[in-house]
This record gives sequence, C-alpha cells and structure tokens, in this order.
Amino acid sequence: MTGSIAAIRLATLAGGFDRSPAYAGLADRLRLLIAGGRIDVDLRLPSERDLCLALGVSRTTVTRAYAALVDAGFAVARQGSGTYTRLPGGRRQAFDRSLTPHSGSEDLIDLSCAAASAAPGIAAAYAEAVADLPLYLGGTGYFPTGLPALQQAIAATYDARGLPTDPDQVLVVPGALSALMVVAQGLLRPRDRALVESPGYPNGHAALRRAGARWVGAPVDVDGWDLDAIGRMVKDARPHLAYLVPDFQNPTGNLMSTAQREQYAALLRRAGTVPVVDESHQALRLDGGSMPRPFASFAPEAVTVGSVSKSLWGGLRIGWIRCPADLTERLVAARIAMDLGSPVLEQLVAARLLPDRETYWGAQRERLRAQRDTLAAALTARLPDWRFRLPRGGLSLWCELPADERCGAIELTDEAERLDVAISAGPAFAPDGGLDTFVRIPYTRPEDDLRTAVDRIAEAWDAVRSGRGHDPTRRSRVMVA
Repeated sequence: MTGSIAAIRLATLAGGFDRSPAYAGLADRLRLLIAGGRIDVDLRLPSERDLCLALGVSRTTVTRAYAALVDAGFAVARQGSGTYTRLPGGRRQAFDRSLTPHSGSEDLIDLSCAAASAAPGIAAAYAEAVADLPLYLGGTGYFPTGLPALQQAIAATYDARGLPTDPDQVLVVPGALSALMVVAQGLLRPRDRALVESPGYPNGHAALRRAGARWVGAPVDVDGWDLDAIGRMVKDARPHLAYLVPDFQNPTGNLMSTAQREQYAALLRRAGTVPVVDESHQALRLDGGSMPRPFASFAPEAVTVGSVSKSLWGGLRIGWIRCPADLTERLVAARIAMDLGSPVLEQLVAARLLPDRETYWGAQRERLRAQRDTLAAALTARLPDWRFRLPRGGLSLWCELPADERCGAIELTDEAERLDVAISAGPAFAPDGGLDTFVRIPYTRPEDDLRTAVDRIAEAWDAVRSGRGHDPTRRSRVMVA
C-alpha cells in the first residue's frame, strides 16, 4: 500500500526524541516507529522542509535523519518522488511464516491476529533493563516463580485494584497462555470436565483439551453471558474448573459487570468449580470510566492469569498466575515440569513497565480508540447490513453476517484472503462448532489499512453472495490472539 503521512502527524509520533545529536535521535525514533508498525511500510515521508518546520529543528537535522534511515534499510529515496518507508528485507521479513496466511502477496493486510505493535517506550525500557542485568549474571539465572521485583510489581497491580495480593501468590511465566497450560496441568486430571466459553479463545480451549479435559460449552452472545443457562449447565455437569474471560472477552469484547461477577462466582462456588480467570485484556479499556472489581474479589478460590502482551507488547512474553496460597506449591511443581523460568531480561523490563503501565498504555489507547472508530465507520458505510456492537475496550469487533444460505463466514474469509485481507471466521472460536455467521475483525492495524481491508472484505462479501466467489480452501490456521 502506498500513501503518505502528514508532517504534523509524524511530528506528534516522533516527539520527544533524543537530541544529542538530534539527527541520530530522530532517525532512531523513526526507525522504531516503522519497525513497530506505528508508521506503515511504503508510506511517503513528509518533505524535509515540512518536517523541520513541524518539529522545530533545522533542515540539516531532517536530511541527515532521512539519510540514516536509508542507510539502515528503513527507508528508500526515490528521485523526484520523495523518501518512502520500508523494512529491511521487505514486508515478509517481519512475518512469522507459521502465523501469516499464505496468500503470497506483499500487500496482505493480516487481521487474523488481535494484537497491537509495541507501546512507545518499550525500547527505552529494554535499554535501561540491560544496565541492571549484570547484577544477576553471578547467579544461575533460574527463577521458577519469578524475579522477586517482578512478583512485587504484579502483586501491587492487584492491590491497586482492591484485591490484596502477597508476592508469594504470584508465579511468573512466559505469557498468559503458558499460565493457563500450567494451571491445566496442575489442576486437571484426565477426563475432568472444564467449562469454556462459546465463543471463546481457541488456544485456551486447546490448552485445556491437551490436559485431558472434556469441554462443556458456556454460551456468550452479543449481549453477554447467559448466567441462567450457565447456572443450569454448571449444576448438571459439575465441571472441575471454569475458564472465563470477563474483561473485554475474546472475541465478543463483552465486559462482565460487577453484579454478574458476583452471581457467576456464587454459582461456581455452589458446584465446587474452580474459576480460572483470564485477565489478558483487563487493561484494554478504551473509553472512560472505571473497571469492575477483579473476579477473584468475589471468588477467593479463583486462579487468575494475566500478561503484558496485549497492553504493552506480545514480544515481551511475560505473564503470570495469581493463585490462592494453598495452590502455590502444586502449580510451581506443574510449572517446573514444563520449564524452569522466564527470561531474566524480559522480567527486568516488565518490572520497570508495570508500575507505570498506565502511562505506556495511554498512547496505545489513543491509537486503538481511533482505529476502532475508523473500522466501525468503514464497516457501517460499506457493509450496512452487518451487525456489531462497539466495544468499550479490547482489540476487535465481533461482526454478525446477514443470514444467507449461499454463504457464511468460512466462504467469506477464504474469498477475502484471495483479495489480500485475512480475518478469522466464527467457527474458529466455537468449541462445539457453529458460529458460521460471525467474523472477528481486529482494529490493531493503521487506519488506512483498516479502510482498505474493509473495501476488500466488502468486495469479497459481494462475490460470495452473488455466487462469483471461489470454492473454499480448507486451510489449517495457527491463531495467536
């Protein structure tokens, strides 16, 4: 995709760069913005004159910064046209081959993964953490329960939310999915029943299945959790544990109210079911207002998993388990059977970021809120018969397609990929099948990408409804988030 970025917009994104010397600081800041996806590839950068005025620096500073970008492979100068962003090695150099849909096109807009690029300031936190690393090099480097400083920082986040937590209740692991796998291995026996949400997070379901659990699907619709139906299922099935995502649920974006949390916790307690609460999206509120109290406030027996992946950066790979004190030893034993600890450097980074996460998340919130609204407006304009609710947080829209016997979500997503946009069909989120009238569309890409993606999706929808679409190709998909 080729476009341009206005000087005032680039100046806003690049503001606060290191000015010693200014050209190097500006070049470094622009490189991080391009590498992190904040500035898309193949965009024309502002003229040197316009950017120097917007930034309040000399033209020489901008000229040398652009030259440094070109030398580093993050830009290309086209004679008579300007300077354009790029990635060293091309777009696909930044893709994981196992995750990216194989359309073969450099112009693919991949919306199959609901995760954003890194929040501003992550690179600086890494640099600062490296300075602390020598303090730990004299030891073994193994911290099966986590660095004490990070355990304390995580516990403090729960204290601030009204859930007193001792650092010894915290177990640091490489992400929320790893946390769920540890919990499943530690708490489940083969053929134990596990209540899971439908629709829900596919990798979470798979983690429980690998531990030998039998699923019991709990309905979550566009209006939220059907607690009457869930109560009857819990009473009849008596599941050993219940895996739930009360905060901006994936994929629906629903937020469970305080009253619902209290009711849900009570019905699980009566059945002797352990709540396993996934708070991966807890920090992702986009609109104003306070969040409900943590689910574990109403269920002291609950095991809570969380991470910094969605609010800060997935590449950080730091998650955690918060559990009742009497389960700690059992979960540590399960964890050691899988690995011996999380990387020390990443733990040091997370320990720096968590106490001030709201500051880092603030910049992300502004960007994601604008992208959410852009995606919603584009869908309303191009596909007015599609239905969705604008979520107050999270990372994606859960869209219901008009009923049509000739096509469904699988046919649509397949045709959309032929047109170079990848989205996920509803059946991927259904543990017991169905949901072929839904698709999930994240708003984690730049606004221009989202508008183009909707244009392509609308073209694909028109093709499959009119019978002009290709036969669906049953491809295996790896879903991350």
